[in-house]
Amino acid sequence: MSNLLSKYKWILFDADETLFHFDAFAGLKLMFSRFDIEFNADDFARYQQVNKPLWVEYQNGLISAAHLQHTRFNDWARRLSVSPQYLNSQFLTAMADICQPLPGARELVDSLTGRVNLGIITNGFTQLQSIRLSRTGFQDAFNPVVISEQLGKAKPDIAIFNHALNLMGEPEKHQVLMVGDNLHSDILGGMNAGIDTCWLNHYGAPLTDDIAPSYQVSNLTQLHQLLHAN
Repeated sequence: MSNLLSKYKWILFDADETLFHFDAFAGLKLMFSRFDIEFNADDFARYQQVNKPLWVEYQNGLISAAHLQHTRFNDWARRLSVSPQYLNSQFLTAMADICQPLPGARELVDSLTGRVNLGIITNGFTQLQSIRLSRTGFQDAFNPVVISEQLGKAKPDIAIFNHALNLMGEPEKHQVLMVGDNLHSDILGGMNAGIDTCWLNHYGAPLTDDIAPSYQVSNLTQLHQLLHAN
């Protein structure tokens, strides 16, 4: 019997909350502690009131990565008399400092390396992705690493998937699998690009009527078992 690894020549991964923990509250607490500020849950709630709608606009192609990164820190930048760009850079540094692979990520990547081609398509930002890949020792495992900030298009825009497929040498689409935790950007984006998808559904969220992943798992250990099962 063959397993799913014989079906796919490429597996593409999202980064945040697919390969890596992304604890924005912890990152912000660390960043602001370096300014001698105790950042609390109320501060985080106010930050998210600004940040979350910006991400929706970014993924819908309405604003740029730079606009998102700077606007979310405008208020704090005024209070601290620094530039929003500086605060955003300090935030990404703090996020890199606390970065950890998700449980099962290292074992999964090790088991796939050399057996299937691995790539990343992420809406995250360049400064964080490159540092994280280096610090976790994953940088040699993934090629290409496609970052929306560099392309100017974000998932679920089909352009970022087409760009990745071009860098991959235009493989047969039925031989490509996209893995991600975001039903809209990762799964709908992959579906629109004509490739199979696997939803990493950490919290048991319900499916929507119009988005149907090829596979669904709740953690990377389950994905490991799914890919390797005979």
